[in-house]
Amino acid sequence: MPQSEPTDGRDTPISSASAGGEGKAKRRKSKNGNGGGGSGSGNSSGKRERGDQDDEAMAKLANGPHGDGLRRSSISKPGRDRRDEPEPRTKRQKREKRDKSEKRRQTAADNDEASSSGSKRDASRSRSLARLESPVIDFDGLSRPSVGARDRLEEDPEAAAARLDRIKGAVRTILECVGENADREGLLATPERYAKAMLYFTRGYEQNVLDIVNGAIFQEGHSEMVIVKDVDVYSVCEHHLVPFTGKMHIGYIPNNAVIGISKLPRIAEMFARRLQIQERLTKEVANAIFEVLRPQGVAVVMESSHLCMVMRGVQKTSSTTVTSCMLGCFERRDKTRNEFLSLINVNAR
Repeated sequence: MPQSEPTDGRDTPISSASAGGEGKAKRRKSKNGNGGGGSGSGNSSGKRERGDQDDEAMAKLANGPHGDGLRRSSISKPGRDRRDEPEPRTKRQKREKRDKSEKRRQTAADNDEASSSGSKRDASRSRSLARLESPVIDFDGLSRPSVGARDRLEEDPEAAAARLDRIKGAVRTILECVGENADREGLLATPERYAKAMLYFTRGYEQNVLDIVNGAIFQEGHSEMVIVKDVDVYSVCEHHLVPFTGKMHIGYIPNNAVIGISKLPRIAEMFARRLQIQERLTKEVANAIFEVLRPQGVAVVMESSHLCMVMRGVQKTSSTTVTSCMLGCFERRDKTRNEFLSLINVNAR
């Protein structure tokens, strides 16, 4: 077996490096002595102090020169100055704020009450000058009486003649104002003819629903739909004093009691012989039937052509205006309403 050759330390670099490291460590120990560990702890504590100082400096930069030194928990939350935060209120401050708010609400309520009372006075004054708000059926006389309607109903022959003369004079003035010769042969009797025609067009002001019905309500135990359709209606537009004409369809479901079938067109005629608009005419007919008969429901649909839209304005000769009023079960039940509309052929047109 061959003998191993002696090795030199220079041939083993790892061992020499480790030996060198051990030597350096020994020299550091010999240089520092037993106080080496205390110096290492002092260095780490100094680093922590410098880190805390850096954090405080960053907090001051973030919060401003007068900040409170609080750092943000996240960069997604904006920095906030404590001066922007509301200060906690004392009980006295809360009570004062509550009293002020109560006083403001009371003042606003007083102002609203004063304005509403003033508006009510103005509304009542305007109604007294124009048309009175009244029930559909006035048991003391007319249905929805207007100013002067009762005087017209109860006037004697002399007052009626004086009324006719006033209308004749107004018509003659109109003829003269449009540039006509009121004394020529064709226009001599026009003021009187127009005055009588206008009184006839508006004779509904002298009628009452109860007088028209005249007790023609019969207990028949009937509860199926009753319809009178294609009732011819002629009325005068209150905006331009020109006619509008059309057809009205009236239906109701009795609550055991039925009304004389001819009374439905008569009620429509009474309300049409007034200065009207189609929307109000439709509603008044429905409400009157509902008040007199007390059925399960009433439905009224009206189709008409307005000469104020045909002869003037947009001049649409083929246009038709349709209005409806549904009361009771016709308003609540879709099937009942659709049955009525299908029977009068409104849906099919």
